[in-house]
Amino acid sequence: MSSFLVSLIVCGFIFGGALFGMLLRYLLPEHHLSSETKDVVKLGAGLIGTMAALVLGLLVGSAKSSYDTQKNEVIDLAAGVVMLDRTLAHFGPEAKPARESLRAAANGAVERLWNTPAPSQGGKATPLTQQAGDTLYDQLHALAPQTDAQRAANSEANSIFSSMFRTRLLLFAQSGSSLSMPLLFVMTFWLSAVFTSFGLFAPRNATVVATLLASAISVSGAVFLILEMDRPFSGMIQISSAPIKHAIEQLGR
Repeated sequence: MSSFLVSLIVCGFIFGGALFGMLLRYLLPEHHLSSETKDVVKLGAGLIGTMAALVLGLLVGSAKSSYDTQKNEVIDLAAGVVMLDRTLAHFGPEAKPARESLRAAANGAVERLWNTPAPSQGGKATPLTQQAGDTLYDQLHALAPQTDAQRAANSEANSIFSSMFRTRLLLFAQSGSSLSMPLLFVMTFWLSAVFTSFGLFAPRNATVVATLLASAISVSGAVFLILEMDRPFSGMIQISSAPIKHAIEQLGR
């Protein structure tokens, strides 16, 4: 289900709670709407609203932290691709097959993470998988350095590859959604209850309805941001693939 659709449903439930409260006001007996009752309802709504605000803030903070972490990992991976290619270039012509496998592995990472063809594939999807990374691993360990310079380059290349491989695994492991839907359901229920209390004692006029609708849209907008940042490789707020694509363009130079 898309982030926009989920946030729209959340907005419907929240604003529906406000409308239900306004309707409930005219169905309850008059003594249920006394000032003492209003005070108790306000206290309960304040408690629920505080809990909902804390959970919403935590979800926004967690989603933003996860988004920034994966964005930095993408940048680190792009830098590692260029560094490994230049290190292999200094090793010598014996490393040319490894450099070609590096390009294939980088293309495969772009296709798998963003589900789009890599720039060097002419706009066509390719069956690049973990095999490219395994091939590169074998080729790096098959290199036979003869000089001190080659031994230093070989050691540095293996170190860079290990770091890149770890980052790549982290990106693939984090690419799925980590948001708990039951938690989102409970938070929506809390917000609906708060808005029901708003509508219960609010006068029925266009200004009040517009204010409640704007508030519901604002809250559902926060939910939209959470869902979008929780899926950083798709949707409207996705991590740019430009760093890795730019790195691929630099390979072989």
